[in-house]
Amino acid sequence: MSARVRAVAPSGLLLVRLAPGVGFPVRPRSLGVGVLLVALTLAASVATLTLGRLGIALADLPSALAGNATGKDAFVVNRLRGPRLATAAAVGAAFGLSGALFQSVTRNPLGSPDVIGLGAGAGAGAAVTALLLPGVLPVSAGAVLGAALAMALVYVATGKGFRSPGRLVVAGIGVTAIANALIEYVVYAVERDKASVLKSYVNGSLNASAWDDAATAALALVLCAPVVAALARNLTAGEMGDDTAESLGASPDLTKTLAVLASIALSGAAVAAAGPIAFLALCSPQIAKRLTRASGPHLTLSTLTGALLLILADLASQHLPLFENLPVGIYTMALGGAYLAYLLVHEWRKGAL
Repeated sequence: MSARVRAVAPSGLLLVRLAPGVGFPVRPRSLGVGVLLVALTLAASVATLTLGRLGIALADLPSALAGNATGKDAFVVNRLRGPRLATAAAVGAAFGLSGALFQSVTRNPLGSPDVIGLGAGAGAGAAVTALLLPGVLPVSAGAVLGAALAMALVYVATGKGFRSPGRLVVAGIGVTAIANALIEYVVYAVERDKASVLKSYVNGSLNASAWDDAATAALALVLCAPVVAALARNLTAGEMGDDTAESLGASPDLTKTLAVLASIALSGAAVAAAGPIAFLALCSPQIAKRLTRASGPHLTLSTLTGALLLILADLASQHLPLFENLPVGIYTMALGGAYLAYLLVHEWRKGAL
């Protein structure tokens, strides 16, 4: 069923009508940005499958994706680059949506899951579950529990919940240090060959991605999507303040609780699939907001931006000279660290820190 788009006067919004009586308004610029992000993601996906010595010839790609590949092409699609691409897309989308939810709830551009220790906590939980307590819990469950514990520590340590940007960053640094110390202990305690694999994992890596990893992140997206869709209107109202949101019929406390739980679940699943990839959850919502030049949580655009950024980072990891096969988290850490520095200076000049 095709969607119809028409103008809604006098606001200048477009109404995307999915069915009779079912539709939603969207800004023309946001719609254009969404189309651009989808096109760039498709282009980056094609490049991932076709570039390099093992790349599939562009003319053979449609047949390979349809399941008719044989020999080298079948290996690339089914075992090598196919799972890696799917994992990058799903994990990037999960991190992007997680960051958008958390930044919307805290009304704080620094309120990113990885900046305040959620990613490191999930990584520590996954490491402990996988290597110190194998078989006791699934790795994904350990990641979610680690993320939840990290957020509880940050919430208590700030003394103001998630409301103070400065305290949030300081508490996040402390929780991240604790989580990283636990990860280093696990690396030291387990066998050397397992430790080397874990070391790559805690930097965020797609080098050994399998279809199960993509399914883990994709499942989290599917399960959280109805909750996020139900919260979208309340999150938009909440960005105008709790009193305004309550006057519009939203429940600020319930909205924040559900959004934080969804953010933790998404980040935990993403970390379980690919490790704590740094700064992706921080940058994706901010890039989406700057591309649209509009207020709002930008949940869909942040999801698309996260997927595109991680696919591009993995493409660089596979093909940049001198830096091939580096964990993809090192690329996002380099770019995200520079952006975090800019954001801190920007917030300080505004007097928000």
